[in-house]
Amino acid sequence: MNSLNQTLLLVVLIISGILSGGSSSAQVKRDTLKVLFVGNSYTYVQNLPQVVSIISDSTKTKLVTRKSTVGGAYLSEHWYGKRGLKTKEIITKGKFDLVILQENSMGTIQQPDSTIKYARLLCQLIKASGAKPCFYMTWAREKVPQYQEEITNAYSKIAKENGAILVPVGKAWQLAMKLRPTINLYDPDGSHPSSLGAILSAYVFVGALTGEVPTSIPGWYGITDIDGESVQLMSIDNLDAVFFRKVAEQTLRESGLLRL
Repeated sequence: MNSLNQTLLLVVLIISGILSGGSSSAQVKRDTLKVLFVGNSYTYVQNLPQVVSIISDSTKTKLVTRKSTVGGAYLSEHWYGKRGLKTKEIITKGKFDLVILQENSMGTIQQPDSTIKYARLLCQLIKASGAKPCFYMTWAREKVPQYQEEITNAYSKIAKENGAILVPVGKAWQLAMKLRPTINLYDPDGSHPSSLGAILSAYVFVGALTGEVPTSIPGWYGITDIDGESVQLMSIDNLDAVFFRKVAEQTLRESGLLRL
């Protein structure tokens, strides 16, 4: 085969691979964002960072997530490295695109000045590392729903003052419970998220960080362990999935984070 024929054959094979979605080198590459979650049990209960990463597989942007958490942690404890936390070191060395800050669930209510102070210090560190700061607006505990407005206002003000992205999870919970008062977003302790609460939270995160709320939603969420075995994290009924997608979309549109 002469060189011209070899060249033509190579071109045909490359085009065929692209059209058929063949080799990985011929496929369209997706954007990837490295995301660090900084918080406490409201972040790690129900494996929220992992579920966010899994849901992002249905968008044009893959979110690769990591967390720095300990139960009940305040932002001040992350700043001073208490209780074994190494958050500042992880932020500085991790080369993240986005760093999400989550205060203790009662921090904005009981220690507002501390929240403002350490949010500012952590945001300065995040920006110096080359990342964009984000804030995870949490929800009011089940027995004190009246706190939601105070939590919402506190996170909104802090995010604006620090030039950060605000992920309005608490507002999405508030809307979901308004539309479906019987929906169970809480764990039996009335504070932490149930699996449904975590999935709704994850939809809001994915939409806020990628600009997309997936229209194609899997019925279950899982990962592969070190032995190659599939591990199911949680599952969801299709009707709940559709409802959560609509709630997330409405909340993000109203917050100016999503244009549909």
